[in-house]
Amino acid sequence: MTTDSQRGITDNQRQRAKLIWDYHRMGHELRAADAAIGLGSHDLGVPVFCAELYRAGFFPILVFSGGSNPTHPGRFPRGEAVHFREHALALGVPTEAIVLEPNARNTGQNITFSRDVLAAAGLDVKTVLLVAMPYMERRAFATARKVWPEVEVICASAPLEFDDYLKTIGDGKLVVDQLVGDLQRVIEYPKLGFAIEQDVPEDVHAAYQSLLDDGFDSRLLKP
Repeated sequence: MTTDSQRGITDNQRQRAKLIWDYHRMGHELRAADAAIGLGSHDLGVPVFCAELYRAGFFPILVFSGGSNPTHPGRFPRGEAVHFREHALALGVPTEAIVLEPNARNTGQNITFSRDVLAAAGLDVKTVLLVAMPYMERRAFATARKVWPEVEVICASAPLEFDDYLKTIGDGKLVVDQLVGDLQRVIEYPKLGFAIEQDVPEDVHAAYQSLLDDGFDSRLLKP
């Protein structure tokens, strides 16, 4: 196998990671929703895509949710939601269309706290559009179905191919670590009561195990 020096992973590792990438993406058809939630993360692609969807008329109200990022605390020092809101405002989303939820520290809190601020605003939400990083779609879906089962959940993320996302982030090791870490959470969180169970195909599970064996393990859950 040859190493891709730009991305820090081999061609074979990239192929296995792409299997997991494809699994994480839900493939939901975009359609109008009562509200959207931009899930906090280190990726400004989330507020950019939220702004694009708002301008296209997919939802009337948008919640940005997230406190400080535990993995990259220096990236958004005033909290993910605050920085995401500022980015969306700069892209033309009006102030009155954005609700801020600045306290969540994990995906369950992102959704639960966002549900609460929408209810406090008097909004009757029956469909919600979750906007996340591409590899976070499935975990966000499984979490929302657990903590907010009353709503119809539509998942969305920036329409990037895997190789394009690698180029955008510029750190192949980090991206594959995150893919592996999110898949571990998809597998383990139902046992902890955090999410509904998702079927993991055999080839995806095999790719996951082999990437773990290759050392892509920095984003695993703490014992």
